[in-house]
Amino acid sequence: MPVDRRSLCLAALAIVLVIAPAAANNTGLIFVSNEKSNNLIVLDPKTHKVVKDIKTSRRPRDMHFSADRSQLYVACGDDDVIEVIDMAKLEVVRRIPTGNSPETFAIDERRRRIYIANEESSTLATIDIDKGIIVHEVPTAGEPEGVLLSEDGRIIYVTSEVGNLVHMVDTEGGHVINDVVVGTRPRRFAVTPDRKELWVTAELSGEVYIIDREKFVVSGKIEFLPPGMRKSDVTPVGLVMTADGKTAFVTLGHAAHVAVVDVPTRRITGYILVGKRPWGITLTRDERTLYVANGLGDDVTIIDVKSRKALQSVPVGRVPWGVIIDD
Repeated sequence: MPVDRRSLCLAALAIVLVIAPAAANNTGLIFVSNEKSNNLIVLDPKTHKVVKDIKTSRRPRDMHFSADRSQLYVACGDDDVIEVIDMAKLEVVRRIPTGNSPETFAIDERRRRIYIANEESSTLATIDIDKGIIVHEVPTAGEPEGVLLSEDGRIIYVTSEVGNLVHMVDTEGGHVINDVVVGTRPRRFAVTPDRKELWVTAELSGEVYIIDREKFVVSGKIEFLPPGMRKSDVTPVGLVMTADGKTAFVTLGHAAHVAVVDVPTRRITGYILVGKRPWGITLTRDERTLYVANGLGDDVTIIDVKSRKALQSVPVGRVPWGVIIDD
């Protein structure tokens, strides 16, 4: 039977189109942003050895994947850009200008927008992803950091470190519609899976504040004090929750621990000793392992969730800020 070369070519092309996207995501690779060495260190999920050192603009901090995980966005604070990394190539392929000192951000791919906190200019900027330009800026209180997009994309929550506030911003109108006062130097967010509560770390008051999202008022707070630590050592920053909403893990900064919190009762059930000044934290999709970026230890601590024990610490770059996993 004669071979139809055109059919073979089309078949080969179809195979490539099916396989190529899968090869660019769900790799399990672990990405760590390092503020002082200006790079992302990529770790193998099985061996935890460095597989790639990606050079970036100065002071890379917050990171987020695109919806299809083909790209990784990184905010680089000292060069006022968001860099886009191609996940298949593991290299920077684009730079998007931002305002002064971008730190954390959220992506709305349906509206093709990035919402980013610009620390030095005290604004929340809206960036058009496709055009790569700022289309709107919302003034905030001093030093905005944490940014969280609501499920429907209509609201952005923003923390102000200097104002001790959480802002509620209308994304359509482009203005602050409400504020709530929290503890000293609020940093980052987590939302309970039932979407009813917003948890906010307050770094200098050593607490997590809990906000009722419907009423937009503080409904409770949690204070931390690991054994042998002074209250002034406790500086919570990062937090993450399990998918069932039962457990939260909070990094305690200079107290060198991760707190384990029972979410329904808001009770602390344990502390895990990690490295120096843990901030960034992430949980694997199967929720068996935690990765914690230790900013003053230049390493990442790997924690077994079931036993609540640190398994090992892996050297990365200088002053690791955040950690994210392609899983």
